[in-house]
Amino acid sequence: MSEKKTIHIEDKVPFRLLVPLSIQHMFAMFGASVLVPFIFGINPAIVLLTNGVGTLLFILITKGKAPAYLGSSFAFLAPAGIVISNWGYEYALGGFVAVGFCGCILALIIYKFGTKWIDVVLPPAAMGPVVALIGLELAGSAASTAGILSGTEYVLDEASGLYNQVVTPVNMNNALVFLITLGVAVFGNILFRKFLAVIPILIAIIAGYVSAVIFGVIDMATISEALATPFFTLPNFMLPKFSADAILIILPVILVIASEHIGHQVVTSEIVGRDLLKEPGLHRSLFADNFSTMLSGLVGSVPTTTYGENIGVMAMTKVYSVRVIAGAAVLSILCSFIGPMSALINTIPGPVIGGISFLLYGMIGTSGIRIMVDSQVDYSKSRNLTLTSVVFVTGLSGAAISFGNVQLTGMVLACIVGMILSLLFYAFDKFKLTNDRDEE
Repeated sequence: MSEKKTIHIEDKVPFRLLVPLSIQHMFAMFGASVLVPFIFGINPAIVLLTNGVGTLLFILITKGKAPAYLGSSFAFLAPAGIVISNWGYEYALGGFVAVGFCGCILALIIYKFGTKWIDVVLPPAAMGPVVALIGLELAGSAASTAGILSGTEYVLDEASGLYNQVVTPVNMNNALVFLITLGVAVFGNILFRKFLAVIPILIAIIAGYVSAVIFGVIDMATISEALATPFFTLPNFMLPKFSADAILIILPVILVIASEHIGHQVVTSEIVGRDLLKEPGLHRSLFADNFSTMLSGLVGSVPTTTYGENIGVMAMTKVYSVRVIAGAAVLSILCSFIGPMSALINTIPGPVIGGISFLLYGMIGTSGIRIMVDSQVDYSKSRNLTLTSVVFVTGLSGAAISFGNVQLTGMVLACIVGMILSLLFYAFDKFKLTNDRDEE
């Protein structure tokens, strides 16, 4: 009999379990979530604050029925980078607010017209591969973060005038830390029992961190500097500025975040065994997600989104309690004000984050395959085989389409292609043109 007990969404969790489980969720999102403010050049403390507040608001708006942690969105990086270079970060904030507001309007439209259209626009044969791509296209990111990919560059030889290929080998210490972190996560998920069985991710992070110290990936001076940070620090708040040009550059991202949100809610539904698109409803979760983005933009933070890392943690641990998610949110808020804590967490090295992400992203990809299996997709039908094939190839091929300054690629482009094909197949069915439709 399995030792790993499922903790459901509404279950109360004893305090002795609540704290480590919440820490596990916070650590899972931390590496990716603080990367976005680093890229934008702002202090990550404000992001920890708004991620926590946004997550609590999400839980409140969804009536505690949808477990999700809101972290920093990567979808805004390209257009926001253009705005920041031309007008400054304040105008990017105005764009974040505008996108969040429009997303809230979209949620109200869904509330009015319902969600039945989703099965027409993205049937399981298309939704499954789209969800799988959420994890699969992040696999390279996990490996890169871990430092287990060799680098190649071309250096000009001034004497000959030719470029020589220079390959930077993988640092073996990084590789060892990565393998230890991943190994503890993988085998812990299979071998740990009782209390340890629900916190394999946290144990893997601790084991990875200790090994990083042993192998010199982190030096003690870095840890000492983190601990010497002033105890109380105040996040840097900033007000947005609005420009029509800046908003128009960022606004198309709404297509990206809407498809990403639906994908995340579908995969979470599969994991927890409930249709979250119906209860609490896609309109509630989408509204909460975008309201959090709007609020973040108003105070100087980065846009938020439901996080795949935390979905992966739920899939691995079978702990779905919103109380655990709320606990992680509270800890994130505390970290934004407690200097040594946020600084120490910030020292978690790439090989540790990469080792955890390596497994979690794979689990998200597998969840997409599970959608197709659970929905019993009939691949003897040409439409289903075609839909899944085209969506997968589009997402993994590297193909891209640009609209102004916004580039659609990967999962987002695959989602749009899948939607177009699904609508065409639906129309063909209505006109009785398809050769594989069920005879009535």
